[in-house]
Amino acid sequence: MRVRCIETTKEGKVRGNIFMDDNAFSFGEISFKDGIITDVRRIDESDLNEDEKRSRIVPGFIDIHMHGCCGYDTCSATKEEFIKMAAYERKRGITSFMPATMTLKSDELINICERIADVMDDETSIKGIYLEGPFISKEKCGAQNPNNAILPDDEIFEKIWQASKGKIKTVTVAPELDGAIGFINKNKDRVICSIGHTNASYDETVEAIEAGAHHLTHLYNAMTGMDHRKPGVVGAAFDSDVNTEIICDGKHVHPAVIRNTFRIFGGENVIMISDSMQATGMPDGVYRLGDQTVYKEGKKATLKDGTLAGSVSDLSDCFEYVISQGISIEQAIMACTCNPARAIGIFDEVGSIKAGKRADLIVLEDEGI
Repeated sequence: MRVRCIETTKEGKVRGNIFMDDNAFSFGEISFKDGIITDVRRIDESDLNEDEKRSRIVPGFIDIHMHGCCGYDTCSATKEEFIKMAAYERKRGITSFMPATMTLKSDELINICERIADVMDDETSIKGIYLEGPFISKEKCGAQNPNNAILPDDEIFEKIWQASKGKIKTVTVAPELDGAIGFINKNKDRVICSIGHTNASYDETVEAIEAGAHHLTHLYNAMTGMDHRKPGVVGAAFDSDVNTEIICDGKHVHPAVIRNTFRIFGGENVIMISDSMQATGMPDGVYRLGDQTVYKEGKKATLKDGTLAGSVSDLSDCFEYVISQGISIEQAIMACTCNPARAIGIFDEVGSIKAGKRADLIVLEDEGI
């Protein structure tokens, strides 16, 4: 699939088959000025030329969970490297994203969050910080370093929060850890407490949801699965209306499970993420994911022991993959645009094509979708 960003910094108009804010395609015209949508109107198909009729215009994609791309890692990137990451993402149709940290020592996380917060003053496509750890289970650490995993700690989190200038959007928490429910209760109104990297039971997960955790970090991966007698985290998610991330790179989750996830949650609660890491867009070789060494071979990245270590697919790759596996284009677009925007509280700015919002517009140019 080819994705093309539309230049909207100057005054202009574009016509085509537009994904309107009712989550359906309709022929129309979008007016914009200085990067802001000024008007959206439906027009008759007969008013369009053949190229315009084939032109599918959708909101820019939003990746709320990524660890890097194009040779750069979010835990070590400089300001200039974050700007290069943003440029790479835009070329791939991803106009908003959230850098995710890894499970590292608190002083390292403080430094990382300070750096990202400073970059956000100039790079508007970065929408917040995703703190993935350190409050996670050592038993379900995935590619995270278990030596850095700690119990939820209000004092440590406060220091990281202050370093981020309040720009942390999401914090991954394992509900079964001592102090986790209290941590969720205390912080639920200023950050998204996301259940993940967890060995929690169904009941422990339900308790966390009732305490205010309404988000799941990469459903299925690094959490207890659903058994018919032990529903686990996955069963609790199916039993609720939490916002649910899912990595759709074709490696982390089987396509049959992806299809059933969309069926169970419907079109409004599934959020596609890339979980992309430094090797995304790069040749095979040895890379970094936080403090871990990662080996990229083909479309997969692993630790030395074979553990999946993030993804080497960006969100546009994931979008194309789920469509190839039977997900409707409308549901796939929602999972990459309005759903993540609503989940992290930026839907008033991006995530749909509507007057007053940022004119983050992309064109899907593949005839096969």
